[in-house]
Amino acid sequence: MNAPLHMGHALEFVRADTIARYKKSVGYDVFFNTGTDEHGMKIYEKALSFNKDPKEFVDESFSKFKESVKIFGMDNNLHFIRTTDSHHEKAAQEFWKRVNDNGYIYKKNYEAKYCVGCEETKSDSELVNGECPIHPGRKLEIIEEENYFFKYSAFKDKLLKFYEERPSFVVPDFRFNEMKAFVKRGLQDFSISRLKSKMMWGISVPGDDKHVMYVWFDALTNYINTLGWPDEGGDFDKYWVRGNPTQYCGKDNTRFQAAMWQTMLMAANIPNSHQVVVNGFITAGEGLKMSKTVGNVVDPREIVEEYGTDALRYFLLREISTFEDSPFTVERFRDAYNSGLANGIGNLTSRIMTMSQNFSDLSLNHISRLTSGVNEKLESFEIGGAIDLIWEKIAELDKKIQETEPFKLIKTNPGKAKEIISELVSGLGGVADALVPFMPETAEKIQKLIKENKKPSEPLFLRKDAQVF
Repeated sequence: MNAPLHMGHALEFVRADTIARYKKSVGYDVFFNTGTDEHGMKIYEKALSFNKDPKEFVDESFSKFKESVKIFGMDNNLHFIRTTDSHHEKAAQEFWKRVNDNGYIYKKNYEAKYCVGCEETKSDSELVNGECPIHPGRKLEIIEEENYFFKYSAFKDKLLKFYEERPSFVVPDFRFNEMKAFVKRGLQDFSISRLKSKMMWGISVPGDDKHVMYVWFDALTNYINTLGWPDEGGDFDKYWVRGNPTQYCGKDNTRFQAAMWQTMLMAANIPNSHQVVVNGFITAGEGLKMSKTVGNVVDPREIVEEYGTDALRYFLLREISTFEDSPFTVERFRDAYNSGLANGIGNLTSRIMTMSQNFSDLSLNHISRLTSGVNEKLESFEIGGAIDLIWEKIAELDKKIQETEPFKLIKTNPGKAKEIISELVSGLGGVADALVPFMPETAEKIQKLIKENKKPSEPLFLRKDAQVF
């Protein structure tokens, strides 16, 4: 991490957190991991730009990272790993040794074009007007040196066979099809080291202190290192070997997660990941990815400060396409907030619980569950579809109030009004329960109001006029 978290980060964190919370709610034992990649040229250059030692810079950045993550409403059991952790560094070196012992690492001279922003070499076919399309305006580095290489090319058939055996390995399908097409075109061996004399900020290559590991070859091993690997048994066996390790990433990282990392695991004789879920980009006008490198980010801290954490989660989970690119603008956010939250769940809760409070002896025999359809969507990572089902229930409850007008029946037919209000509270309880993975703070507030049979002392979501950020 070399800059404050932006909206693209928030998207991945909130979606992964939603799935983790859902899995826990249906009985899974979940190990929820995130962390910071702290080696490589990008970090090194950023540290130098602040006249700081790289270790000092990443220590400060990690502290800011942990604090920043809190604003996304993450599960308190979130586990963090740093690629400068001593265990990670030792484990990454052990991983290198095993891949090397199995014959998949060699050394050669080469020349390549390298995008520091992506931390990846680029072929001419991937460039637009001689520039990386993801980081336009940033000059490509020309690397000319002797490096260690990973025999990526040896895994084409193995990887395709693995894909065939795991028909839902990459979600969504169209991203999986892209990966299959990429692999079928043939895999090219890639450099996995840099000369320490040119770039000293990295993990030393075992047996050759003149080289440091290429940042991705080091960083990807965090998925198993965080579980205690190379020690056998324990968390590694529980969550990786016998579990269903699932990775969330942006579409620009699909090759790293779904191809490169999988072949690295094969080369080290370690079981593969269970699934890779791929997000689209949050765009910032003209189809450009929202990126800290490009400098077109929206700071989620400002959104949370004005609207609250659950409002940010709602927008990212419902208004941003689950798998395609989607734009983020403050105007679009505010409109969604007012319609879906202030005028939606907030207003509904106030209306129902105000009527309910009038009956101190209201009998709530059950909660009207709507989790089955929501759960089915979440099982396939269709988060947008899942939360849409909740808002359909909200609309249904609103319609019931309009059609039955229990606030009028209270005077003319209190028995019938009581029956209808009880049904409305039951439905609201079902909405609250279903909201737990998506908007945990809001769900808890509604559940507390129902338990105490009270109306909100203040709106759950106060309607907002235009704001300037």
